[in-house]
Amino acid sequence: MSSTSMPSVQGAKGTKPVLTFPGSQAPEGLQVQVLDAGDGQVVEAGDTVVTHYLGQVWDGQVFDNSYDRHQPLDFQVGVGMVIRGWDDGLVGQRVGSRLLLSIPAELGYGERGVPQAGIKGGDTLVFVTEILGVM
Repeated sequence: MSSTSMPSVQGAKGTKPVLTFPGSQAPEGLQVQVLDAGDGQVVEAGDTVVTHYLGQVWDGQVFDNSYDRHQPLDFQVGVGMVIRGWDDGLVGQRVGSRLLLSIPAELGYGERGVPQAGIKGGDTLVFVTEILGVM
């Protein structure tokens, strides 16, 4: 496999995952890998989804996760409430799915980053996101 392959994910669905990165080179563009396909309804733009997630800078630090808070995050998807990589990556997926997303800076926090969260400008973000439901 080339150095632009996706990270591997350890940990069972419903538990905080641990990512192992294949190298320092992130893949180009938005990458969405279904780790565990759900069989619930298809998520549509405008739906309020309930998710557990872990967010990590490519080959770097975890900057946020809902598992440690024991509190899933709900948000309206596909309407610009979250970063575009989540909007683009989650719409069309099924409830119950666990996804691995690699989100380039232009679909994440751009050249500004979020320095207080440890996200530098231009950073590729990686999320393991579980779609728990639609409200």
